[in-house]
Amino acid sequence: MNTQAISVLEEVKDFLSRATGSFIDGHYLTEGERQTRPVDPSNGEPLASLALASQVEVDHAVAIAKARFDNRSWRGKKAAERERILLRFADLVEQHAEELAQIETLNQGKSINVTRMVDVGFSVDFMRYTAGWTTKLEGRTGEVSIGMPADAQFNAYTMRQPVGVVAGIVPWNFPLMIALWKIIPALAAGCTVVIKPATETPLSVLRLAELALEAGIPSGVFNVVVGSGSTAGQRLAEHPDVRKVTFTGSTEIGKRIGHAAVDHMAHFSLELGGKNPMLVLEDANLDKAVEGALMAGLLNQGQVCAAASRFYVHRRQYEAFCERLHQAVSGMSLGPGLDPTAQLNPVVSKRHQQSILNYLEIAEREGARVLRGAEAPDDTGFYVSPVVLADVTQQMTLAREEVFGPVLSVIPFDDVDEALAMVNDSDLGLAASLWTNDLSQAMRLIPEIEAGTVWVNTHVTLDPNLPFGGVKQSGIGREFGREAIESFTELKSVCIAY
Repeated sequence: MNTQAISVLEEVKDFLSRATGSFIDGHYLTEGERQTRPVDPSNGEPLASLALASQVEVDHAVAIAKARFDNRSWRGKKAAERERILLRFADLVEQHAEELAQIETLNQGKSINVTRMVDVGFSVDFMRYTAGWTTKLEGRTGEVSIGMPADAQFNAYTMRQPVGVVAGIVPWNFPLMIALWKIIPALAAGCTVVIKPATETPLSVLRLAELALEAGIPSGVFNVVVGSGSTAGQRLAEHPDVRKVTFTGSTEIGKRIGHAAVDHMAHFSLELGGKNPMLVLEDANLDKAVEGALMAGLLNQGQVCAAASRFYVHRRQYEAFCERLHQAVSGMSLGPGLDPTAQLNPVVSKRHQQSILNYLEIAEREGARVLRGAEAPDDTGFYVSPVVLADVTQQMTLAREEVFGPVLSVIPFDDVDEALAMVNDSDLGLAASLWTNDLSQAMRLIPEIEAGTVWVNTHVTLDPNLPFGGVKQSGIGREFGREAIESFTELKSVCIAY
């Protein structure tokens, strides 16, 4: 195991010492049940001791956000001024990039290379793209044919207005990045925000709240509550003053969130689980497909909602694909996220590590052929080495349920239509990728694949201008682009008689 970890910045140490709990109305709350959370997944050592919010603190955060919305301290600013503030926010995130990357790596466990490039780097691009929408929200005019009174003339148009207080519930796999997917569009639309990060990984979002204040976002416009899903998350979803709930996480919890929001007729968007297929046709470039599989299946140790976990490979390529995949993962090194030379890092928690290992035991019992099994050192952190399983069948648990770990399951097929049926044989439909150089096959299959995103000869590649979200049990609504911004608004129709 590699141990060439980089040194932790003094700024990170200072932040860990002052992060004490929820960040509401511009300052930390220190009252409440104190727990030693979170921990560093690479060694299980505590990082910070935070006070967990009760329903009282959640209600306080929502009341502050509603007061700031009602007094127009944010939405009342000119659109161009809000845009400039959000761009300053992006500049500050960029200036503090290494600090934020280290916080995210310590908190979540992933590679510093990933947090620098993706969690922070992509987020800065996303923030700047989305800030530009602040000045571009628009309605439309339309002709109407209203018949009475007979002598009246009419002018009609629509306008978009911020929906109100937004509750964002954020998962533990990309805490900073996914929090920003919710925060920045909401703020661009003129809303105020309460974010609840996962209890495992709240630290980077708390640091974002500090930077937002420094950028000029008024206190109380962006708040963070640190608490459990069953207490803080549920209360946010059902709170009558929350007008939009945006949740990323499991399908099971997402359904509860949606029901709670509907009970008080709040808007909601849900980006939920994925059991994402990668379909490798007979003509695919095998080297590129294997390289793509490693990125698609092992980014962040497979803890990615859009990760590929079902690999359907044409029979003529199947054994070669399995062998190359096996060879590629066998040489990968394990190590802490702060070691930039480590290729695989710990998963987020001991609990999640055990969940992955339990799935592997089931797979072996059900008859999967183990090309490379898991190694999970007992005393060095929450590691699971990459696993390659061949001869997986469509009926096996591993082909049906989301493992959310570094587990690559390979399934052969003989006929493309047979493969398409297996690809679509899932309750989930977040993303899929198709690997082929046959343009005709690609254009035929893309409309038939049941997924919110279909990539061709790539996987897990996102862009702020390309909407992202799922179909079937993988969710409702979209992140990114116009669709995301408009989901934080109400559409008002105006009709003027003269």
